[in-house]
Amino acid sequence: MARLSVNLNKIALLRNSRRTGVPDVCRFGRLALEAGARGLTVHPRPDERHIRGSDVPMLTAVMRPYRPAMEFNIEGYPDDRFLKILHDNRPEQATLVPDAPEAFTSEEGWKLDAAEIALATPAIAAMKALGCRVILFIDPDPAVIERVVQSRADGVEIYTGAYAAAFRDGGHRPMLDRIAETAERAKGAGLVVNAGHDLNLHNIPPLMHAVPFLAEASIGHELTAGALEMGFAATVAAYAKALGT
Repeated sequence: MARLSVNLNKIALLRNSRRTGVPDVCRFGRLALEAGARGLTVHPRPDERHIRGSDVPMLTAVMRPYRPAMEFNIEGYPDDRFLKILHDNRPEQATLVPDAPEAFTSEEGWKLDAAEIALATPAIAAMKALGCRVILFIDPDPAVIERVVQSRADGVEIYTGAYAAAFRDGGHRPMLDRIAETAERAKGAGLVVNAGHDLNLHNIPPLMHAVPFLAEASIGHELTAGALEMGFAATVAAYAKALGT
């Protein structure tokens, strides 16, 4: 059983293609929570190509009556701007991604070499002081887990994009095994285990079978695409059911 955290980035991306405020990100956040999501995720990038900085406090207000049963997860690169957003909004969870601000999307996890440790460790300490659960976005690589523990992060989000691509081609078993091995090692180290990127109603069931202790899946792109056919609330409900919530 895993929580579904609906990533609202693509809703915001569609809104930003016009100046009308439609679709309303806050309305879709409420719809997601009422339809079965257990939280909301946003990634307020500096270029504001989808979620804007101004969206975050409004979504914090949306979340207020649902907390603590449902959680707000804010993703970002550990710079001063991101730390200020966390300070002002105090989400339950903050997910650190290693991609530079100009990156197209988050497609590579922390390796936690010396340079990355020097960047991430002070940010992790500052974030934990704010009361955030700190999650590191990592590739499916068991060797990284020891370094995650050393960083004093609370958990990991395992990148599932390569698994999703392999699933489309029918050759996903080795990648799924790699994810499961990474997840088992993280669990054994006492870390929270999340997953995300390109998960959908077809590839979630094998993932849940391989990692039944998954805590949360953050899903946005595939869920939003599915909503074009099924409707938003129905799609959220279907994803929540697939994750066992």
